[in-house]
Amino acid sequence: MQELPQSLIHTALAHKATIAVAESCTGGRIAAEITTVSGASAAFLGAVVAYDNAVKHTLLGVPRETLDQFGAVSAETAYAMANGVRHALGATHGLATTGIAGPTGATTSKPVGRVYIAIATPAETRVERFQFTGSRNTVQRLATEAALRILLTSLFGAQPHQTPAAQAPSQSQPARPDAT
Repeated sequence: MQELPQSLIHTALAHKATIAVAESCTGGRIAAEITTVSGASAAFLGAVVAYDNAVKHTLLGVPRETLDQFGAVSAETAYAMANGVRHALGATHGLATTGIAGPTGATTSKPVGRVYIAIATPAETRVERFQFTGSRNTVQRLATEAALRILLTSLFGAQPHQTPAAQAPSQSQPARPDAT
């Protein structure tokens, strides 16, 4: 996976893009991968590992109503996290992950391996839903790789594939986390 962070930083620099990351289920792995690249600080502004809902709300601006209605593991929360970290750190691109890495925490509607990845750009915010299988480590690794690929794709201007279940939040959801 080492080529992926290098390509990401090279592409971000070429497009004069900056990156901010909000991580929940990946626990800082995305930031760790990006910072393996020498000179990453020219494009990577920072990351927030928001494991607790209070951190998602206070630092990233995820509305309490979103967390209460949809839960921490949802397209709506990922959407708000990506926009929140983009806004909080002043980046052109915000990336967010939220999910259930396991082996505990699953429900019938949210099984182990369910991960939502959101990318917020100056033009739009998109969310993708994934269902990974394997150990906790495997789910985190696969989610990290998928998130880096989505970010790289967004920097090239292509549209990431979006699954029907990962549509943007409903109309009642503020488009910006700081909107009330």
